[in-house]
Amino acid sequence: MDRKQYQEMWNSYQQEREKVQQDPWCLQYHLMPDSGWVNDPNGLCQFQGVYHVYYQYSPFDVLGKTKLWGHYTSKDLIHWKQEEAVLFPDHPSDCHGVYSGSAFIENGKIHYFYTGNVKLVGDYDYINEGREQNTIYVSSEDGYRFSKKEVLLKNIDYPKDISAHVRDPKIYPYKDKYFMVLGARDRSSKGCVLVYESSDLKTWEYKNRIQTKDGFGYMWECPDLFTLEEKSFLITCPQGVKPVGYDYANVHQCGYFPIEYDFENHTYTLGKFYQLDRGFDFYAPQTFEDEQGRRILIGWMGLPDIDYTNPTVERGWQHALTIPRELVVKDGKLLQKPIQEMETLRKSKMVYEGSQAIHIPMDNNVFEMEIAYEQDDSFQMQLRSDMILTYSCDTHTFTLQMGKSGYGRDSRSVTLTTLQTLRIYSDTSSIEIFLNDGEEVFTTRVYDHDESKEIEIKECRSERTITVYTLNGYVIE
Repeated sequence: MDRKQYQEMWNSYQQEREKVQQDPWCLQYHLMPDSGWVNDPNGLCQFQGVYHVYYQYSPFDVLGKTKLWGHYTSKDLIHWKQEEAVLFPDHPSDCHGVYSGSAFIENGKIHYFYTGNVKLVGDYDYINEGREQNTIYVSSEDGYRFSKKEVLLKNIDYPKDISAHVRDPKIYPYKDKYFMVLGARDRSSKGCVLVYESSDLKTWEYKNRIQTKDGFGYMWECPDLFTLEEKSFLITCPQGVKPVGYDYANVHQCGYFPIEYDFENHTYTLGKFYQLDRGFDFYAPQTFEDEQGRRILIGWMGLPDIDYTNPTVERGWQHALTIPRELVVKDGKLLQKPIQEMETLRKSKMVYEGSQAIHIPMDNNVFEMEIAYEQDDSFQMQLRSDMILTYSCDTHTFTLQMGKSGYGRDSRSVTLTTLQTLRIYSDTSSIEIFLNDGEEVFTTRVYDHDESKEIEIKECRSERTITVYTLNGYVIE
């Protein structure tokens, strides 16, 4: 189909979109599909005062088959406008999906790089053969109207020992050069990131690959290389990493390596891999620097190939994006903090002090909660009808435990040195938990049928301060 046919089809889906809006699990302060499917955030940027959030979007298919790029804009990250979709699979080099990509701003223009997916017809494994992963370029002078598509790299331009899985380009400028990182899988099923160099953003030359010595998963998706507070980091999503204790509990992982990269000699040193989020529903994040100089991260509140489910599929939609999070560096590690603008959603405020058991009545599940502890202490909280948060100061283990409302999600844990602060953003069908000012984060979907909205927090030994805010939702045109 061409763009006009997609647009006509989209216009015919008004009834489906109204059905989604009436769903009680429809999120209040998260970007989500008006119908169909959402996954990776793409092309994140702020341009001439306007934030642009593009995203993987299948408005006609709740299972997310053929993808295009949807588009939201905002001037404050709270008031949003849903724009018309911008990139469609209408070119021979992206006919089976406009896959993930990024934006790079320079000289009053936004430059976009994305992966065009093509699956050939035949008896192929679609890993080493039968798939085209084309790196495609478009540009825009306003973020709405795009130039013609230009294919920059094809499979033949990738190293010979690399499989047919190469995708998700991101640009890193250094001095008078540009560097592109691409997620990849080699033919021996070892994940890596390919590094290309250019002087004009159009002609690219392969320079190196980044990988661990012993192998770490079979595919590294969604690479994001950036420098923050004079330290460099490589975010990526390794697939196929086996669980180790509480680590790597999901089917696919998402995290970052501290990295030192010499762009003159193309040598590098990778640090330890840290998980960005230990919940059930977090993947494919992308970061960008806004006009205030903040490094902001938005992730997909979902995960591919999961064995748990989302009951909203029966209601015509699936998945969402996380709230925007500001990244900061502490002791060489990345911390994630909800952006300050989220505080403007606050309405009423309740404060509880002491160590006694507390029952907090809530009108709904849309709230923010902050807990500060005077000293390390065990606690237990019933957040939803069958969602339990616990922390043991003996084992220093924090655990998120879910029941039927998890639809197959069970438990996830992490070991902490101490627990000092807990910040929770609860929406109608999602939870985002920030421990110790974002040292560890848990993101999950939750689908609660219980009408009771009471929060129960057990008695503890030390003093604590609990602050609860009811929240407004985003304003979306």
